[in-house]
Amino acid sequence: MTDGAAELAKRFLGSGPAPTVDPAALVKRYLERIAAGNIEEVAALYAEDATVEDPVGGGKVHIGRQSIAEFYRAAENTQMVTELLQIRVGGRSAAFLFAVTIGAGEDRIRIEPIETMTFNGAGEIASMKAYWSPADITEV
Repeated sequence: MTDGAAELAKRFLGSGPAPTVDPAALVKRYLERIAAGNIEEVAALYAEDATVEDPVGGGKVHIGRQSIAEFYRAAENTQMVTELLQIRVGGRSAAFLFAVTIGAGEDRIRIEPIETMTFNGAGEIASMKAYWSPADITEV
């Protein structure tokens, strides 16, 4: 990037303190643990008082690590493959588009949600919102 372009970018980025966590690395770890299917390891990524709304508008917000672990139990006994498609990071937050292919027996579906996450200073997920609807599910 040229010096002029770098200066122009600074005008839009601001000059706040550097984040103490790496949201992109934390999102990648989250997707790896989802694919591995270990519910306890997924839940361990969340703060004790974290919130999950998946899907947004779906009627239930899961509050606390125990409730979040119960939510993820719906994925037990399935095979999951995740693929990060796009990510944007700002401070301690990330928005990302990913694909998850879920299989049970011979059946397979693919969902492409957009998720937003905020992280606390300890690098735990403080909140997660997933934006998707039945229109985002395809049979594969």
